[in-house]
Amino acid sequence: MFSNRYIFIYATVLVVVIAAVLSMTAQFLQPFQQRNIRIAKIQDILTSAGIDSKRTNAEELFDRYIVEQRLINRHGDIVDDGRNPFDVELRDELRRLQDLERGRGTEEPVFPLFISEVNGERKYIVPVIGRGLWGPLWGYVALLGDFNTIAGVVFDHAGETPGLGSQIAESWFHKQFVGKRIFDDNDNFVSVRLMRGGANNPHGVDALSGGTITGDGLSETIQTSLENYVPYFRNQRRQQQQNIK
Repeated sequence: MFSNRYIFIYATVLVVVIAAVLSMTAQFLQPFQQRNIRIAKIQDILTSAGIDSKRTNAEELFDRYIVEQRLINRHGDIVDDGRNPFDVELRDELRRLQDLERGRGTEEPVFPLFISEVNGERKYIVPVIGRGLWGPLWGYVALLGDFNTIAGVVFDHAGETPGLGSQIAESWFHKQFVGKRIFDDNDNFVSVRLMRGGANNPHGVDALSGGTITGDGLSETIQTSLENYVPYFRNQRRQQQQNIK
């Protein structure tokens, strides 16, 4: 029989060895995991702009069709703080905004914007992030050059109910947003919401049957994320009107 001291030493050594192996494995896999996250983000941006891609060609298509990346402040100005817009996380910027509004921070948030161009047509793509029933929701919304009409969207989730709230990740659901408008006829920002009879509303899409809380969360996600870009959208729309005159 082994003594208690032997068993204790053996178990301790075994735990240390396993922990070391797991740590080395995690460090080894980290670059691959980060690359997978990057490729998924690139594909989501491209998909929202109507550009089909595969993992093998996503980076190539991103470099070809994403012609500009910008950082926008809450006043609608384009800023350059030295960071790559692709690497700016909207979640962190929204936290900075929240701290600023509560008087607990001094750092101004910025919001990433991506511009695609295909056959001379530009689309303006912004990230959205929020919460659903069981966890975070995220995605991208692409607008046409009028900074009003939705050209495409892509949404995903961490764990919404299968067959109900999880439908926000389906392509058939995304297609309902195309052609919807985020400003009303009086230039008021109204966003786009999930609602009953939404198909007949220029600012709505049909609500998800059995996925009410997820749908409400997605509506809130879209509104609270897009409203940070409203000053920029209005500036661009105003310039367009002046150019027409």
